[in-house]
Amino acid sequence: MTTPQTPQPYEIRVIGAEATPLRDLYHLLLRHRWSVTFAFIAAAFLFANALFATIYVFTGGVAHARPGSFADAFSFSVQTMGTIGYGVMYPETPLANALVAGESIVGLILVALFTGLVFAKFSRPTARIKFSVKATISPMNGVPTLTFRLGNARSNQIVSATVRATFVRTETTTEGKIFYRMLDLKLVRDCMPSLSRAWNPMHVIDADSPLRGATPESLAASEAELMVLVVGLDDTSMQQVHASYRYFAHEIVFGARHADVLTETPDGAMELDLRRFHELEPTVPTQDFPFPRRSDAASPGVEKTA
Repeated sequence: MTTPQTPQPYEIRVIGAEATPLRDLYHLLLRHRWSVTFAFIAAAFLFANALFATIYVFTGGVAHARPGSFADAFSFSVQTMGTIGYGVMYPETPLANALVAGESIVGLILVALFTGLVFAKFSRPTARIKFSVKATISPMNGVPTLTFRLGNARSNQIVSATVRATFVRTETTTEGKIFYRMLDLKLVRDCMPSLSRAWNPMHVIDADSPLRGATPESLAASEAELMVLVVGLDDTSMQQVHASYRYFAHEIVFGARHADVLTETPDGAMELDLRRFHELEPTVPTQDFPFPRRSDAASPGVEKTA
């Protein structure tokens, strides 16, 4: 049996954008991983010392340094920029003293810049909001309803959490132009006083919904996607945090619902099983909503239940 291929999301190639890596270097370092930031700081430090070491090699004037030795000049440069000064090597000419003064100024500037960068990156608020890998469309009280799941992966709370859902699809105008239309979806509840581990925002597909009459084939044909944005206040840092996620057409499953993660134990306690956060369960097809179809039975992420 041939395994069905999962369609890949479309790719947008940007052409003609102005490249300004140096102008946006600060923002790039804030966005990248800590390893990239530390690598940049180390590379900048080594480059600055290597530059001054090269100047010391050609100008000389460093006592007890071997003439023409880059290693000695580099060691003296590191001691100068780091204000270490072991006392073995020192400047003995006016030009060398001037270079030491200039390098000390450069060292102070670099330390200030790197300290500010590390502090800004460390204090930058981030949200660890987890989204379900699939969104679903299934009957809720007899009406087709779009549902996705999100939750706070940390043990604290996100207060006044607000979620927005936008349905995006490509349309062709009467002039034959392709138009990228964005439509806001009205959620049953778009605000949560306190967001913890799991929340299932829902959009009822009624007569006014942009998803009215949608099928897996129509979503794929229109290159549809669901964009979700969550904004709230971290109750630990008291700073605003946000997170976003995108569901492409093949990640919206018809005829399935998210498995219950909150259940009551025999002793009356409530149990939250986050192992089922991404798990889906098939729903029963109806005359008005004939999903899941037999051709959809192998949809990834749907767990069959007895």
